[in-house]
Amino acid sequence: MSQSEKKLRRSTSEKVVAGVLGGLAEYFGLDVTLVRLLYVVVSIFSAAFPGLLVYIILWVVMPVNDSSTNYQT
Repeated sequence: MSQSEKKLRRSTSEKVVAGVLGGLAEYFGLDVTLVRLLYVVVSIFSAAFPGLLVYIILWVVMPVNDSSTNYQT
């Protein structure tokens, strides 16, 4: 997948709750476990980063990575 085709979407294969962190890991090419761990650590230790609220907002805003919507023409 080229850089211009890369889109931020929720993961359907790497999800625990909604696939937000799995989608972020796929987008940036990182290990999903590392992304989840960093997100939890930053959410706990940073009063300025409301982790749960950001997760819910991303859940609503990010589209699902549905392979059925990728039409080949």
